[in-house]
Amino acid sequence: MYTLYGIKNCDTIKKARRWLEEHQVEYRFHDYRVDGLDSDLLQRFIDALGWEALLNTRGTTWRKLDESLRSTINNAQSAASLMQEMPAIIKRPLLCAPGKPMLLGFNESSYEKFFNEV
Repeated sequence: MYTLYGIKNCDTIKKARRWLEEHQVEYRFHDYRVDGLDSDLLQRFIDALGWEALLNTRGTTWRKLDESLRSTINNAQSAASLMQEMPAIIKRPLLCAPGKPMLLGFNESSYEKFFNEV
């Protein structure tokens, strides 16, 4: 079973969910704001993808942070603390399936490739 992680009102999440539904892929949606994000799960994401990839520095949440706080986010531990406190700052969507590499972000070609290799 696939799990799609993100935040329900995110436009990119909506595109990914629409793609999955159009291609009849069964999945479970995990909303960070509703379902939470425990530190063990976040650490698995960081171990697999790296904190730099997970930290969305292009989004509104990052841009709204004070520059002095942004400058302190320079390693996995500080990034994990920030992501735990503000899950909207995690790049999304994140698609996971047992035994497969995690797929971060969405575009149709990467999803097609991901599911053709299953």
